[in-house]
Amino acid sequence: MTAPMTAPMTAMADHLRDRMADQGPLTLAEYMEDALTHPRLGYYMGRDPFGRGGDFVTAPEISQIFGELTGLWCAVQWQAMGCPDPVHLVELGPGRGTMMADVLRAGRGAEGFLESLDVSLVEISPALKAQQEDTLVKTPAIHAARSLNWWNDFSEIPEGPLLAVANEFIDALPVRQFQMTPDGWRERLVGPGDEGFRFVLSDGPPPEGVIPPVFKNVGEDAIAEVRPRATALAQAMAGRLQRNPGAVLIIDYGHVESAPGDTLQAVKGHEFQDPLGEPGEADLTAHVDFAEFGRAAEKAGARVLGPVSQGAFLLELGLEARAQALMTAAPEHQKEIEQAVHRLTAGEAMGRLFKVMALTSPGLPAPPGFE
Repeated sequence: MTAPMTAPMTAMADHLRDRMADQGPLTLAEYMEDALTHPRLGYYMGRDPFGRGGDFVTAPEISQIFGELTGLWCAVQWQAMGCPDPVHLVELGPGRGTMMADVLRAGRGAEGFLESLDVSLVEISPALKAQQEDTLVKTPAIHAARSLNWWNDFSEIPEGPLLAVANEFIDALPVRQFQMTPDGWRERLVGPGDEGFRFVLSDGPPPEGVIPPVFKNVGEDAIAEVRPRATALAQAMAGRLQRNPGAVLIIDYGHVESAPGDTLQAVKGHEFQDPLGEPGEADLTAHVDFAEFGRAAEKAGARVLGPVSQGAFLLELGLEARAQALMTAAPEHQKEIEQAVHRLTAGEAMGRLFKVMALTSPGLPAPPGFE
């Protein structure tokens, strides 16, 4: 049991205290879900957290090259699938719509690609939906597509050939944490403290099968993170890829192999915060366990490729050539473009921490970046 954390008196904090008074301490997943996506009070529901004026910056906001290379990747996969018409082009967690706009603009280079697209954005935030619509209606390429749609969940997307991209989406899916004690595994729960919230341990062990076998032989105080919604998403994607031709590109920060550790973090104003300090006012994420995600997808029937580092992936797709073309066209922006390339690919920046994994239908050739 840890010392209590100080938390401000906010509407979300009051809501969580009321909920805990009714049902006791919450799982970390329940705490995260309320803090991030509560319909009225959730962090994502009424704000734009992206960019320099927000709390964090994602790769599509750093440079248009990121989305353009992703768009070319999708177009190549569409051709490998036999140019199906129609095809669902899906982005999960599309932010401001910046990446989808860049994807569509780059897709103009593949004849017939845009005209085959039913564009779908998986988004639950009303504020971000409005931003995405504003961005995309100003993108000429969207008007060549068959349709533009919003969905609350991946499961709602109609059947058919699929191209999907999830950039920094899985890291925000809620996690549960378990701690090894002298009496075995106990779940870390979030309960009320004297002034805020604190972690407490469950009285009994979790049900059999909740802790993956890879955490079998760990030492005392080790933390195991489990992300049930990510596993369910991997299974849903794999099922879809078995029923229909398609490919999914997962881009996120995390680790290649499953390992114990507490990776929960909160970010506000581009600085790390106490994850229990300001619920509803800071972004909450945890590292993606790519190994576990891949195992779930492969077991459900998808072909899994990678993960590879984001830096290696982007360089393999031609980032340097595209950057050089942009600098030639706009030499006054050379320094800005060079800084963006470094941030996306350098090992000490995003290049190594961020990974890229592809899921494809069985029988499709290996996509670019994984050959």
